[in-house]
Amino acid sequence: MNRPTALIADDEEGMREQLRSRLRDAWPALDIVAEAANGIEAVALAGQHQPDIVFLDIRMPGLSGIEAARLLFRRCHLVFVTAYDQYAIEAFEQGALDYLMKPVGGERLKTTCARLQQLVGRQPTDIERQLKALLTQPGRPSAAPAAPDYLRWIQAVVGANLRMISTREVLYFQADEKYTRVQTGQSEVLIRKPLKELADELDPDEFWRIHRSTLVRVDAIEGITRDLRGRQMLKVRNHPALLEVSRGHAGKFQQM
Repeated sequence: MNRPTALIADDEEGMREQLRSRLRDAWPALDIVAEAANGIEAVALAGQHQPDIVFLDIRMPGLSGIEAARLLFRRCHLVFVTAYDQYAIEAFEQGALDYLMKPVGGERLKTTCARLQQLVGRQPTDIERQLKALLTQPGRPSAAPAAPDYLRWIQAVVGANLRMISTREVLYFQADEKYTRVQTGQSEVLIRKPLKELADELDPDEFWRIHRSTLVRVDAIEGITRDLRGRQMLKVRNHPALLEVSRGHAGKFQQM
């Protein structure tokens, strides 16, 4: 029989380490397959690793734990982790949602682990109604502000799945009629977000516009050559693409 698996999501590394250690003691058979530092990363890693259980801190950058839960609750069993005593008691002790209080440990963790052991392998409970109620609850804890405030994840629909692509993976973006091509070292996807909108949301120190239709990741640039027509062509590192540099942006590469 396969060992049960879990993902831990908390924006504080110390809290992730503490929960991992306490879970190791309370449930030695549980494999922690991934850890996330924010809500968006939690959703992406859950899609990659398909854990049986996800432990979600309520306050996280990007997406709060509750917002992330709305994307996950059909795929895995969820346990919220919170430091807000009154919020936890009022919102969660209604039976449908499980929670742990920080600092995590003691009998509550043992009870939660025992309950989860009975649930692993079963269809997760439909908690959509409860999650909607939490999202509209006055005074609810919200997502912590992300810093810096630049776009860090690209959402792309691939078939029937939502794929989360870190901007660190992207080599370049290129306008393609009604779509924008997102090129990574391993794949290419199309998204509907316009290139102009992307340019406004990306860190200008990480992505340079080299053409009205192209944004390139600076640390993916290998060099510049000229073609037979005298145009500057940008070579992308570890990729066969040659991208045209328009005259208006050629000044960026005068020293190359």
